[in-house]
Amino acid sequence: MWVEVDLLPGLSRLKMAEKKKGKDEEMFDVIDLAEYAKKQRWWNRVFGNNNSGPIAEKYSVATQLAIGGVTGWCAGYLFQKVGKLAASAVGGGFFLLQIANHTGYIKVDWKRVERDVNKAKKQLKLNAERPPAEVRTKVDEVQTFIKKNIVLTGGFAGGFLLGLAS
Repeated sequence: MWVEVDLLPGLSRLKMAEKKKGKDEEMFDVIDLAEYAKKQRWWNRVFGNNNSGPIAEKYSVATQLAIGGVTGWCAGYLFQKVGKLAASAVGGGFFLLQIANHTGYIKVDWKRVERDVNKAKKQLKLNAERPPAEVRTKVDEVQTFIKKNIVLTGGFAGGFLLGLAS
């Protein structure tokens, strides 16, 4: 039920009235919609609540592509910059270790390194056959989200590739 409430002469705001049963009469609580909207998180306003259905039912295809494309481009651009930084740091670290090894500052026990690498390979092979239950659950959630929001996901993938290329 909507009620128009006069705040000042000539000025009014829409209010939502919530019906409550009293002992002898009906009572209404008045809720200010502007205050209610301010209390909502921005992602709930954009994407809706978890139980409100897929985004495909709320926004047009163009809006979904735009949201997916922009967020994908931002993610791709950041991934590119952070990836370059991480690759430079790892490569530079190996380069410094090789220089230190060559000049005699450090001595590497290559037999021990080979033994540890082989041990790690065996552990990875054993653990890779059966992923944990929480990994399977997350994969199922991601697949469900992608199926429900295929246009948004497609826009994100395209934007991500463009962000990587820029």
